[in-house]
Amino acid sequence: MTVQVLQSHTPSANKAPWSARCLQSVRDWADRRGFRYRFLGDELFDLLDPAIRDRTQHQPVVASDLARLRWLSLTLDAGATCAVWLDADTWIFDPDRFVPPDTTAVGREIWIQREGSRWKRFTKVHNAALCAHPGNTLLPFYEDTARRLILANTAESVVPQFLGPKLLTALHTAAQLPVWEEAGVFSPAVIHGLLERTPQAVDLMLRNAASPPAAANLCASSVRRQELDASALERLTDDPQRIRDYLSGRHRRLQSRR
Repeated sequence: MTVQVLQSHTPSANKAPWSARCLQSVRDWADRRGFRYRFLGDELFDLLDPAIRDRTQHQPVVASDLARLRWLSLTLDAGATCAVWLDADTWIFDPDRFVPPDTTAVGREIWIQREGSRWKRFTKVHNAALCAHPGNTLLPFYEDTARRLILANTAESVVPQFLGPKLLTALHTAAQLPVWEEAGVFSPAVIHGLLERTPQAVDLMLRNAASPPAAANLCASSVRRQELDASALERLTDDPQRIRDYLSGRHRRLQSRR
């Protein structure tokens, strides 16, 4: 089985220590499992046709969402038996449990946030983690749909999640896509809960889960929007064992209450 792992990061971006740890966690995971690893810089966008590049020239996040699908398809066409995309802000903190599914699948997003005195839980899927296998129908359908939406859109800009969680969650609601449950997302509220050992947000994320996530997208955009301090991500990624133990302990507690 030939597994190719793909990642990309803006070459000029200033990589904070937490970001470097995320990238290293993926490289270490790939090496440990004997997977091939490829890091893409600006060449990520080389496979996009001129019309798409023109429409997305001021929205690199949207362009990236389509470009990753092109690279996954190209990787499978080149002979890989499994192609995996992981965003640069994906942190693999439990590599022993993080295994690519045997079907084409998208990541799981359980977004927890507080609104006033109440906690809100939103169940979605995401494209920060994608796993694709030869002969699948999801990848070409997703790619074709994303491309048509870009070309049909007449607005000057769209929300960054346009082709990611928003489109995928709509497709998932209609068709129940295969989901890579261990490829999760940590919202700012969950990150603070993990660091401060306050269980409300963490337990809400873990509710009804068969097992805790083994990797998580850390939502670098939350730092850029000042919803999360970068120092929190430094502390989080400094001790993966601590995070594993806390998540597994909270999950066991929830399981015992059923």
